[in-house]
Amino acid sequence: MNVMVVILISLICYLALCFVLSKIFAKINIKKGYAYIPFFNFVKLLEKADLKWYYIFGFLISPINIWFSVYFNIKLGKKFNKSNGFIVGMILLPIIFYIILAFNKDKYDSKVVYEKSGFKLATVLVSVLTVACFATVSIPFIFNSITKGLDLAGGFEILYKVTSADDKTKKLTKEDLESAYKTMVRRIDKLGVSEPEISIEGNDKIRVKLAGVKNPDEARDYITVTGELTFRDSSDNKLMDKSVISGAKVSADSDGNPAILLNVKDKDLFYETTNKISQTSDKLIVIWLDYDKSSGDSYKTSKDKCGDFEDENTVKCLSAATVKEGFSSNVIIQGNFTYDQAKTLVDLINSGSSNVKYEEISSKTVTAEFGTNSLYKTEIASIIGVAAIIVFMICFYRFSGLISSLSILIYTSLVFLVFYLIDGVLTLTGIGALVLGIGMAVDACVITNERIKEELRKGKSLKTAFINGNKESFSSIFDSNVTTLIIALILFAFGESSVKGFATMLIINLIMTMLIIVIINRFITKLFVNTKFFDNKTKAFVNYDPNKEVKKSKFNFVTNFKTHFIAPIIVFVLAVIVTIITGVNLGVDFKGGSDISVVSNSKINPNEVEKSVQDLGYKVSDVTTQNDSTVYVKVEDVLTENEIKTTQNKLEDKYDAKIEIAVVSNVVKRDLIKNAIIALLFAFVGIALYISLRYKFSYAVSALIALANDIIMMFCLFSIFNIEINTMYIAAILTIVGYSINNTIVIFDRIRENMKIMKLENKKSKEDYDKLVDTSIKQTLFRSINTTITTMLPIITLLLFGAREIFEFNIAILFGLIAGAYSSVFLSAQIWRRIELRPKKEKKDSKKDNKNNDKKNSKKEKKQPEELLVKGINS
Repeated sequence: MNVMVVILISLICYLALCFVLSKIFAKINIKKGYAYIPFFNFVKLLEKADLKWYYIFGFLISPINIWFSVYFNIKLGKKFNKSNGFIVGMILLPIIFYIILAFNKDKYDSKVVYEKSGFKLATVLVSVLTVACFATVSIPFIFNSITKGLDLAGGFEILYKVTSADDKTKKLTKEDLESAYKTMVRRIDKLGVSEPEISIEGNDKIRVKLAGVKNPDEARDYITVTGELTFRDSSDNKLMDKSVISGAKVSADSDGNPAILLNVKDKDLFYETTNKISQTSDKLIVIWLDYDKSSGDSYKTSKDKCGDFEDENTVKCLSAATVKEGFSSNVIIQGNFTYDQAKTLVDLINSGSSNVKYEEISSKTVTAEFGTNSLYKTEIASIIGVAAIIVFMICFYRFSGLISSLSILIYTSLVFLVFYLIDGVLTLTGIGALVLGIGMAVDACVITNERIKEELRKGKSLKTAFINGNKESFSSIFDSNVTTLIIALILFAFGESSVKGFATMLIINLIMTMLIIVIINRFITKLFVNTKFFDNKTKAFVNYDPNKEVKKSKFNFVTNFKTHFIAPIIVFVLAVIVTIITGVNLGVDFKGGSDISVVSNSKINPNEVEKSVQDLGYKVSDVTTQNDSTVYVKVEDVLTENEIKTTQNKLEDKYDAKIEIAVVSNVVKRDLIKNAIIALLFAFVGIALYISLRYKFSYAVSALIALANDIIMMFCLFSIFNIEINTMYIAAILTIVGYSINNTIVIFDRIRENMKIMKLENKKSKEDYDKLVDTSIKQTLFRSINTTITTMLPIITLLLFGAREIFEFNIAILFGLIAGAYSSVFLSAQIWRRIELRPKKEKKDSKKDNKNNDKKNSKKEKKQPEELLVKGINS
């Protein structure tokens, strides 16, 4: 059943139960009050009530509502063999409550009358905890329902280059590529693979991802065999093959009904064959696709289903036509087809008549055990990372940090839900994007909390500080998320499949950040602020002590500007030296070749593994280990399908190990390098345009210089530590470009704000700009440090406990976070200051105009007659 139908049924039934329960409890001596319903207590907005009794009786009925939501949705999910109902009920219903309540906040504030602030706090806290608990409990249910990629479920991935079977130099047409794609889809469907991923890339490539396949070699052989179209008589004798026609298309018969037009290429043979058929007793010519006598294919047994397209993946007898006389013109096949049936038949004929060849240019195989192990490690690392963020937020921001943590749990469940509803395929990089996204979502909470603390330092009340803090922080949060969204869209447009998965999750994260963190988190926080319980307890609420004097830092970020370049210069020089000595460690993605992973059940010697690979005739370029039982060997050779099988068999027998082999050809290497360069260029252009529109061009220039420094530093650190550079490194660079610009924009936003306060829009003096930049950096310093820490925490846990497959990505993100934080705080604002204070040259045209004016004035003076001096009058 459609997910939306399940949502609608859940919503209607739950609302009905809520309404009935409300009416029942309204009769039991509760003064005009409805029962407290944790998901839909917006009902109380409709009536004035004695809210004390309202909440007391409400808490009693809460377990009934909770039980119903879980029970009903589990039953509904089982009925339709899906967990959609359960998932939707656990997540959407609580969120709908808060959204509706948010839009009615004015009515809510005016009608809620409590006797004590402590009672207010308790009621709001229970409500919020109820929603957060439901969101948290739902996470594993949603996660288990999401389709896992081959790196988590096992399987294999192959990138095929599609060429003409007759002439490789012949340009492939769009129709040929689509026909080849449909043929492959049809064959993969016959394998019964759950959730296969087949996509066209560029003008001549098809990527296939099959998760959960137990026999990759058998599947590989099956899907690359092109369909065979034949023309036979009713006794199954072959008359003609696919070479006699050049394809088919949907047409119409004389009555205007859908029909199929066959384009005849060999007219002589076609005439000769049809003429013979017209002289037989039944005059039938049968069109077959993939005829196989050994499997029992026969017209006699298939004639009742010939042309039946209810299951296009199993149909072989496409059509049986009566031939009255020989002919050589194009053929119209009639059969009372609907348009969809005619289109299906055309696709099948074209798939069988296309003359293409599949060339395997890259491949990757992952065993189910390997994928399960990677999933387990990444799950543990992610849980630890999120827990570390929650602990940090509570320790640093106290109760406000707790609210942010609860919002993060709701946020995480909704991200998974959206990813599930769009049929996303979760991969290791997708989980990495989620963890990174959580860190970036916390960024919004940190910005808001720091703004609230600033307002409290100015002597504002908690409520006023909350209102002003949210107002002032919105532009920073919005701009930083938009710039990161630009990067995510570029990654999706130009990245290969694993990068696209990362980008998809990142895009969902950014959208959810604006919806959940900015809207819902602020609303929940407002509920607690409105209780007035924390009015004199700001230290407990946001860790601000009004009696504690803030020490002002004597360090000046502007006067020490030149020293800020020392660290980048040292890193750069070291990188140059190391690169000259050892070179750059390029992965097979950019170098071409093959990666062989040997994961044994016992301790193995890496030197022995290297020798075993060399004995197979391959040139080994690098050998690394993860532990005593895992060895990774990189070879320069691009292994063929037979070589992959030979290598796997030999190493499996010798080391009792699971062997994973990834192959990348020079064709893929060129495409990856080209796409990486294009993606970086588009990223820089997109960021420059947005910052120029939102701020000024000088801000964009300084931001791009700082970003260039980040990219150079990441490359330098990879060179120094000899870490492999692969496609995920490029994804990490683009991610850091988007994340680093967040820090920079927050500082720029504060500079713009302080310019108005200090009234420097039309005044440019060195002293004023020095003070402006130094003050703005100091005001945002804690935010920059805290957001970097909260993002680093999950990345560090992924590095320590996560799967090895995303090690390069995580280490690149870690290096990038450090470089990005450094450039944002120490470089970007100072570069902007220098650009703004640079002396502007006068335009040449204006100088010429001034000279011309001087000449004209002098001529006028010369032309004027001298004054006549008269004694006694003007002398």
